[in-house]
Amino acid sequence: MTNTENNYTLAALIERGGVYYRIEGSSPQDILSNVTELLPAFSGLNAGLLLQATLEREALMSTGIGRGIAVPHPRNPVLGDAGQPFVALGFPDRPVDWNTPDGSRVHAFFWIVSISAKQHLYTLSKINFLCQQEKILSLIKARVSEEEIIAAIRDAEKAWAGK
Repeated sequence: MTNTENNYTLAALIERGGVYYRIEGSSPQDILSNVTELLPAFSGLNAGLLLQATLEREALMSTGIGRGIAVPHPRNPVLGDAGQPFVALGFPDRPVDWNTPDGSRVHAFFWIVSISAKQHLYTLSKINFLCQQEKILSLIKARVSEEEIIAAIRDAEKAWAGK
């Protein structure tokens, strides 16, 4: 794996973006707005524009994917090539109606911020793969520590790469 690819592993993207617990809010808009205030400052990222672009995408169609998970993201990449892509993993303080296909309330979300459509799809495919694994889902539902989540994701990515 090259250094660039290593920077785009889901584990590395979440380490960069952070894990956020007990986010207050009663709607996806409230939740995302509150997380925006917690995100680290990234070169080339305007957090207000990120929030606006993500909410515009959310208005087109919910990013709730089911099983209590959502994957909010802007419709188009908001980072240039020099930007640092990241994924923020968040846990609302209470499950939120995110209009998921299965009617589940969202207890965790992966906010994807990419530099390109290709990198976005790569990240989305990894999240989709991981959300099919009961071990990962149970860790997320249990809201284990950031270290435990990232270690489990790193292990799953290694297993995936070995196939």
